[in-house]
Amino acid sequence: MTDNPYQALPDHCFWRRTIAGVGFADVDPVVRGKFQIGREDRIATAGSCFAQHIARHLEQNGLNYFVTEAAHPLVAHLAGEYNYGVFTARYGNIYTSRQLIQTLKRAYGLFEPADRAWPGEAGRAIDPYRPRIQPNGFASLDELVEDRRQHFAAIRRAIEQLDVLVFTLGLTETWCHRADGAAYPLCPGVAGGRFDPGNHVFVNLSVSEVISDLEETVAFVLERNPTARFILTVSPVPLVATMEDRSVLVSTTYSKSVLRVAAEEIAARHKQVAYFPAYEIVTGTFTGGRYFADGLRDVTEAGVSHVMRLFMRHYVVAIEAAPAAAVHPVQDQDTAADEQLRKLEEIAAVLCDEVSLDVETVAAPQPALVGAGQDDRAVMAEASAWSYLRNPKIEPAAMEAPGTVVRRSLWRSMLPGLRRK
Repeated sequence: MTDNPYQALPDHCFWRRTIAGVGFADVDPVVRGKFQIGREDRIATAGSCFAQHIARHLEQNGLNYFVTEAAHPLVAHLAGEYNYGVFTARYGNIYTSRQLIQTLKRAYGLFEPADRAWPGEAGRAIDPYRPRIQPNGFASLDELVEDRRQHFAAIRRAIEQLDVLVFTLGLTETWCHRADGAAYPLCPGVAGGRFDPGNHVFVNLSVSEVISDLEETVAFVLERNPTARFILTVSPVPLVATMEDRSVLVSTTYSKSVLRVAAEEIAARHKQVAYFPAYEIVTGTFTGGRYFADGLRDVTEAGVSHVMRLFMRHYVVAIEAAPAAAVHPVQDQDTAADEQLRKLEEIAAVLCDEVSLDVETVAAPQPALVGAGQDDRAVMAEASAWSYLRNPKIEPAAMEAPGTVVRRSLWRSMLPGLRRK
């Protein structure tokens, strides 16, 4: 056999040696990280549903998951339902590159959409760009505006102080306002508002459009934070529905292909930008579909763990092993086995707005809020809320501390939940 350039290539360049020839849980397509993340580096997250898994594992692995918009401790047990801590700031799912750059511009007063609020029930107000951020919407338009003001301040703090931004690209399909191109996370009429074909237009972003959005985003952040670094991923979660007149499977392939190519282009152009192959790890044929649950959309905890194990291996600075922990009693073998099986089979819950596009999809059960007679914490929170509403002067200065959001509008919006069984 004559010499050829393939003979000198490392093992990771060959399918048999590193994909087909190893156990599926040992496949590692990352090869090497583009840069290293220290344990103290502030890591911000944004993106689609899958990005919520990343945020959760960052925190569980002891990394500095950067949250700039947190719920007040008095209502910490409701933080998840009110979307605090799900991402760095309370922006909810950001599915598209267009939505991302517009969110940043809005936070700095550089873009003001014409569609500012949607009317809800009983005089409440819904944020068109975070329609599910607040159960039942905000108590009034004034409260929505005040919440948005603090939300934008949290975004600005995140952009200016983060060390690494992890953004998960989810979709190319989106709906925009015809007047100014403002991108919605959900089609108007799905989770608030009213669909109007005269005002709302369907857009399916192309490769060049996604690249343009991402280029603008990188430049926007670096202008305000010159040392920022970026990690781009593509969500492995298929589309729940498509507006294109073709199979949702074909639209999923188009969407993920566009996002994958765009991420590759941006990473190749910028030394501060890396692509992490979460999409390939979950969807690769080597898994035999093991990383998807029965509905073939939700990623199992085993799949997420594979992704994050490789993220920690290649991108996080290694630290010395901690001292050996104290020996604890051994669990009953059956109990331990059941617990291990549960962990392997569980599908980590995420807040995914997109699933509401398919009205026949069984929605995940909403967290049940405890009533006043069921949880002492709820009693205390409700009592504190009513006291604050009656006398706003009791609000401690700590409530205005950066990253802690609690005010009369928040209490008013949360009280129905605190009282609901």
